[in-house]
Amino acid sequence: MKSTIFIIGASSGIGEALARTYAQAGWQVSVTARRADKLYQLAADYPGQIHCYPFDVTASDAPQQMEKALQQLGELEVIVYNSGVGEANKYLTEEIETQTVAVNVTAFTRLMIVGYHYFEKRGHGLLAGVSSVASRRGDSGSPAYNASKAYMSNYMEGLRKKAFRRKLQLTVTDIRPGFVDTPMAQGEGLFWVAAVDKAAKQIKAALDKRKSVVYITKRWWLVAKILEFLPAWLWYRV
Repeated sequence: MKSTIFIIGASSGIGEALARTYAQAGWQVSVTARRADKLYQLAADYPGQIHCYPFDVTASDAPQQMEKALQQLGELEVIVYNSGVGEANKYLTEEIETQTVAVNVTAFTRLMIVGYHYFEKRGHGLLAGVSSVASRRGDSGSPAYNASKAYMSNYMEGLRKKAFRRKLQLTVTDIRPGFVDTPMAQGEGLFWVAAVDKAAKQIKAALDKRKSVVYITKRWWLVAKILEFLPAWLWYRV
């Protein structure tokens, strides 16, 4: 039996690169996203290996759509939630903030619940979500984005503890990228920007090792620790 993975949010960026990385490694890859045309273009590069289940993660029936896809797929080893939005919001526009919460918090929660119950029934598996180094502190430039990523990290820790207490052989992996060369990497002052293919390969390597938390690229661990211990009076002035 070939190894199988389901990637939520694979029409571009890290999700697309991750799908390609797993397909090139011989896995059967199932993908979903709102932009069906992008998914089918991706699948065309790997006939019979990448399978498309397009839906919008913010749709009211998104959990049912995911459940339907999982039923058709049968046995899965890995589920990754990669859907996410992030936009600088200097003027604190309500629409930007609420859309960020809709995708990064509400949709994430609803579909992670589906993924958790899927593996709970089987007693084993790997459930992952792509949060961010930004989860370590709140920021004035994108309040909802940083807060939503902190939510994701804490939620995954909660699922990890739940799986541990229930003695499930379930790994819950929090993937925390720094700057990756995707359309979401915007603004001035970017540094240590990783090529998206490199990021995808490091993510797969971490998931293969069933790590609980991984920074992409690895040196972003240092930035995360600095952010965590930086005093508020100094952080506000950065």
